[in-house]
Amino acid sequence: MTPSPRHPWPRRSLAASLSLALAAFGTAAAVVLSGAPAAEAAGVPAPSPLAVPGRGATVPFTEQEAEYAATNGTLIGPNRLYGTLPSEASGRQAVTLDAVGEYVEFTLTAPANAMSFRYSLPDNAAGSGRDASIDVRVNGGSAKAVPVTSKYGWYYGGYPFNNNPGDTDPHHFYDEARTMFGTTLAAGTKVRLQVSSTAESPSFTIDLADFEQVADPVARPSGALDVVADFGADPTGAADSTARIQAAVDAGRTQGKEVYIPRGTFQVRDHIVVDKVTLRGAGPWYSVLTGRDPSDRSKAVGVYGKYAAQGGSSDVLLKDFAIIGDIRERVDNDQVNAIGGALSNSTVDNVWMQHTKCGAWMDGPMDHFTIKNSRILDQTADGVNFHYGVTNSTVTNTFVRNTGDDGLAMWAENVPNVKNTFSFNTVILPILANNIVTYGGKDITIADNVMADTITNGGGLHIANRYPGVNSGQGTAVSGTVTAARNTLIRTGNNDYNWRFGVGAVWFSGLNEPINATINVSDSEILDSSYAAIHLIEGATNGLHFDRIRIDGAGTYALQIQSPGTATFDNVVATHIAQSNPIHNCVGSGFRITRGAGNSGWYADPPACTGTWPDPVWTNGGVPGGGSGPTDPTDPPTDPTDPPTDPTDPPEETGNLARGRTVTASGHADVYTPARAVDGDANSYWESTNNAFPQTLTVDLGAAKAVKRLVLKLPPAAAWSTRTQTLAVAGSTDGTTYNTLKGSAGYTFDPAGGNLATVTLPGTATRYLRLTFTANTGWPAAQLSELEAYTS
Repeated sequence: MTPSPRHPWPRRSLAASLSLALAAFGTAAAVVLSGAPAAEAAGVPAPSPLAVPGRGATVPFTEQEAEYAATNGTLIGPNRLYGTLPSEASGRQAVTLDAVGEYVEFTLTAPANAMSFRYSLPDNAAGSGRDASIDVRVNGGSAKAVPVTSKYGWYYGGYPFNNNPGDTDPHHFYDEARTMFGTTLAAGTKVRLQVSSTAESPSFTIDLADFEQVADPVARPSGALDVVADFGADPTGAADSTARIQAAVDAGRTQGKEVYIPRGTFQVRDHIVVDKVTLRGAGPWYSVLTGRDPSDRSKAVGVYGKYAAQGGSSDVLLKDFAIIGDIRERVDNDQVNAIGGALSNSTVDNVWMQHTKCGAWMDGPMDHFTIKNSRILDQTADGVNFHYGVTNSTVTNTFVRNTGDDGLAMWAENVPNVKNTFSFNTVILPILANNIVTYGGKDITIADNVMADTITNGGGLHIANRYPGVNSGQGTAVSGTVTAARNTLIRTGNNDYNWRFGVGAVWFSGLNEPINATINVSDSEILDSSYAAIHLIEGATNGLHFDRIRIDGAGTYALQIQSPGTATFDNVVATHIAQSNPIHNCVGSGFRITRGAGNSGWYADPPACTGTWPDPVWTNGGVPGGGSGPTDPTDPPTDPTDPPTDPTDPPEETGNLARGRTVTASGHADVYTPARAVDGDANSYWESTNNAFPQTLTVDLGAAKAVKRLVLKLPPAAAWSTRTQTLAVAGSTDGTTYNTLKGSAGYTFDPAGGNLATVTLPGTATRYLRLTFTANTGWPAAQLSELEAYTS
C-alpha cells in the first residue's frame, strides 16, 4: 500500500495437464492435487489459482506453465525464499533458457490469435535494465522477434526501494509481454519461445504463457466523437496526444456524446481528466494509451477523475482500452497511476492496466465506483487502493498479477470506507504485502476470490486496524460486519523480513487499536500456506467466526496466535500441518476459543509455546516439498548461540527506525537543520536555536513501534568536548497527545567513549518520538548528530 497526496472468458488448462480433483467440502469448492503432469520440464505438481470452479475472475485466456511444457531449458524451483527467481514465479517454479536454441514449447488446447507471456531478464550493472528479444515460433516455422525488457523490474533495498544493484534484497524480477499472431492458430498448434541470441541478455526465464482468442476491434459507436478523426490525436504514438484527447473528452461531456479511441498507440504525458463522459476504445489489445513527460517524471499517462477537493467526478464509463505506462521506480507521492482521483457513480470495464505505479488509486470521498472485467499487471505499488472515504464500491471479475504492493486494498485513512466489496477476483504474486486487505472499514465484503503466491511481508487475506488514520475515534477502524466468504488461498503468507518469522495466509492485526467487530470467515479453503494458515498479531482481534473452512497444508501451524482475542470455530478441518502440535499460542487464555461441531486437525491443549520459530515445510497440496528458514536470504545465518525470540513479544524490527524519517524541531541554528539528526551521518548534526531552552526534536516513525532504546550521538571528533545534555522523552500515536516515556535526566557525551548516550524506554507503542532539551553544558543549545530508535 502506498500513500498518496491529498489533492465471459475460458479458464486455464495446462499443456501437460495438471490434474486437479475437485470435490465438495460443505459449500466450499475443494482443490486437491492428484498427480504430476507428464511433461519434459518435470515441474513439481502445484495447485493452480485458475482452476478453482466458481471462484476468482473468469479470464479470457488459457494459461500454461513453463514448468509443465516441453523444454530443453533448466527448471528452477520450487523455492519460496525472498530474493530468488523461483520465489516470484507462479507456482514458485519456472524455466531458465541461457543458450542459443533453448526453448519452452507450449501446445495450444484451444484456438488462439494472441499470447502474453511472463518472463524475467537479468538487470544490467547500472540498474536501468536491459532490452532484448526472444523468438516466437509456430509449429517450427519462421520466427517473430518479440521485445522483452528488465527495465520495469529489479528493485533493491528496503521500502520504498531503489534501482541500485549495489544495495541488498533484489526483488520484483518478472514482467509480461504480449503479441498477436496475425491469424487464429488451431488447438494442437505448437508455440515456442526460443533464444536466438544471448548477446543482449545472458538468460531468459520463462514463467508461463497465456493464450487467447482476441475479438475483432470494437467499431466506433454511432454518434461518438473520435479522438483521431475529430481531434487529430496521433495513433502512431510519435506525437504527444494529451491535449487532443483531453479536448475530445471535454467536448464529449459538453455535447453528451461518447468519446472513441480507435486502434492505435497514443502518447499521453499527463492525466486525462474525465467527468460525466464515456471514454471507449476498440479493445485493450488495440487501443493503447502510454507515455510519460520527458522532463517532469512525476507526470505520466493516467485517466483521472477530479480530486474530491475539486468537487470530484461522476457518471464516467471507461471501457475497452489499455493504459500501459512507463513507470520504472517507486515514488509514493507521484500520481502516476493508471486511474485515479474521485469517480462516483462510475465504472471501469475491460481496461488493461500495466507498468503504472498503481492500477487504480482512488482518493475519496467518493461513492458507487466499480472496476470489473479488467487486468492489472506489473505495477510498482498496489493494484487497487480504495483510499480515504470510498463507499459502496466494488472490484469484481478482475485479474491482478505482479503488483509491487497489496494486490487489492482498502485503506480508510481518516475518512470511513463503508460497504465496499472485492468479489470474484484472482490476485496472484503481490511482491510485497497482501493479496487482498482492508485497513479499517465498516461492513466490508471480500468474497469468491482466489489469492495465490504471496512473496513477502504479507498474507493472502488481511483484516487490520493498521496504518495511519485507522481508528475508532474517526470511525475508520474495522467495524460492523466484515464478510470473508467463499475464498480460496493457495501458497499465501510468507516470511516477513522485518519480523524474521512467517505471516499467516489469513491474518488479523489490531496494531493501532483492538479490532471489535463481527468478522465472519466462511466456506473457504486455505491451501499449502507457506507458514501458518490463520494468524493473529500486534493487538487484540475480537468477534472472529470461522465456519466451513478447509486447511490443507501449512508450512508451520494451523493457528499462530500472538495476540489476544475471541474466536468461534465450526466445521474447521485441517490436514497436512507441518508441526505435530497445530497451534502456537503463548498468550494462553488471552485468546478465547469456542469450538462448535465438525472440527478436526487444528486444536491442541496445551498448544505449543516454544520460544523459537520452526522452519516451514512446504507441501504443494499435501505432497512434502521441503522448505527452509524464515530469515532474509541475503543475511548471514543466525548464530545458534543467540537467544531465541520470545513469540509472545511484539515483532521486533531490526535496524534504526528513525533513520530517514520525517523530523521536525522547535528551531535550528544556521544550516544545522533537524534532518541532519536522522541522515545516518554521525558527522553532520542538528543544533537548535541558541539561548532559547527548552527545545524539541520530533521524529515520525511512520507507524506505532514498540521502541525500547534510543541511541543519541554527537560527532565523534575529538574537537567536541565532553558535555552533558538534559532531556526528556515523550511519545505519541497521533502526533497530538504526548505521554512521558522517560523523565528529564542528564546524559553525558564523551568523545573518548564514542560521544553517544543510550536511553532505555518501556517499549510503549509509539509513532512520534519527541525529545525535549532543557540544558547543555557544552553549548547554549540542543545538539544531536543522530537520533536512533530501536525495538530491542
